Amino acid sequence: MDYLWIVIAFFFGFAVKQINLPPLVGYLLAGFALNAFGYVPDGSLETLANLGVTLLLFTIGLKINISTLIKPEVLFTAIGHTLIWCLSLIAIKWLILVGLGFGLNSALNLPLETALLVAFALSFSSTIGVIKLLEDQDELKTKHGNVAVGILVIQDILAVIFLAVATGQIPTIWAALLLLFIPAKPLINRLVKKAGHGELLPLTGFVLALGASEIFALVNIKADLGALCMGILLANTHKATELYKSLIIFKDLFLVGFFLLIGLSALPTAEMLVTALSISTLLIFKFLLFWVLFLFFRMRPRNAFLSAITLSSFSEFGLIVVKMAVSKSMIDDEWLVIIALAVTFSLIISSIISKFSHSIYARHKVFINSLQWPGQQVTLVLNTSVHAKILVIGLGRVGTATYDSLAQTSPGSVIGIEADEDRAKRHQQAGREVITGDGEDADFWAAINLTDTELIMLSTPSVLEMMFIIEQIRLTDFKGKIVCIARFDDERQQLLDGGADVVFSYFAEVGNGFAEEGKRLLSNNATA
Repeated sequence: MDYLWIVIAFFFGFAVKQINLPPLVGYLLAGFALNAFGYVPDGSLETLANLGVTLLLFTIGLKINISTLIKPEVLFTAIGHTLIWCLSLIAIKWLILVGLGFGLNSALNLPLETALLVAFALSFSSTIGVIKLLEDQDELKTKHGNVAVGILVIQDILAVIFLAVATGQIPTIWAALLLLFIPAKPLINRLVKKAGHGELLPLTGFVLALGASEIFALVNIKADLGALCMGILLANTHKATELYKSLIIFKDLFLVGFFLLIGLSALPTAEMLVTALSISTLLIFKFLLFWVLFLFFRMRPRNAFLSAITLSSFSEFGLIVVKMAVSKSMIDDEWLVIIALAVTFSLIISSIISKFSHSIYARHKVFINSLQWPGQQVTLVLNTSVHAKILVIGLGRVGTATYDSLAQTSPGSVIGIEADEDRAKRHQQAGREVITGDGEDADFWAAINLTDTELIMLSTPSVLEMMFIIEQIRLTDFKGKIVCIARFDDERQQLLDGGADVVFSYFAEVGNGFAEEGKRLLSNNATA
């Protein structure tokens, strides 16, 4: 195994991290740099990349709620976007494929079928890029994150159908046996539970993801879809979140290989670069089309805007489609390089814009919210006035424990705020007073009255998310204190610099709580 790519990927990823860009941008650039110096990867890099994609789809499945996929703003938007996109690009084929006058002359001579193929390849959004961005910003479970993930799943299903038709690989009759996975769910869930909490748990995840992929491949169905379906099967089970967290570091590490392979696909010429850059301008059209469709299906303007920005990228699936077309001599091989470049540019652009999406919305929210349907009413919270001294934002394990402790010592003085609708409902059913709301939402804070609130406690896992929540709170008339929790000292200082009044160390507080419990036991023994 050649380790040169690891070193180069590290240096490029580290470099872009220092200028506050996602490391994936560095990995993409590292691939082109390695290619420029004549580096030829061995099979191990592709193996790691494929493993990363498989784990990605499996972990996506663990976070999916099936009911989300059949909502009009998800199902009809995904299908409608693909159809309208392809028809629109064909209608203005001379403008798009020529690259706004700067591209390849051969693009003018593309037959209708080939032009439609290229348009279809560009219609999908990057599953890997979108999920990575949502994870980095801890937005997978937000409303706009749920919609974006749902769109990606529908697009993956469309991709499977297309590849089956294009390659002639119709699923075998044995594919019907895949339905047996459904009655086998209790057995699979029991297997995951018995795996415990150590190294056997992620290994179980590997076995399930790879095993499902192989089984789907045996019946001529796209292997990665097997990993996705297995993840969906385990979604919302007791161990789903723990299994997800145990696999995420492996998934992120293996995906480095995927981003490197995009850059290593081929060396571009100057006119290929210009053509790819010209194609990248279509991201504006992709964003607008998603935005209009979301608004048409009556999504709240803010969520429509953020979902559209998140989905504004070109998909790695486009490379698969073009590679298949090249192998059948339907299109020149130079298009494989052009699409690879366009995907790279789109991921870079998307990662930069997504980082500032909430700030962009906050700056232009009056205009964005003016685009909602006449008479459309959006209820952000249950009451405009929050009659609680303490708000706990983020009701995961830490947030829930915080809420329960405060509710026990000061009944009626605490309210929880949770972005995940399903989790919020579970808390409400458990008797906790919880509001469904996104702490990063400027409209949410504008809609509630914090006059009675003296303390806001943030317990979300993402430092970036907490930083933006603090920024939104400080823009209101809130006069109380903001408390956060952090795992590392540098994160603690970052939050203090960002406006938090107090930041507790996660591990220090666990130690303090452990010590207090020990003291209590000693005290009980002494008085016994």
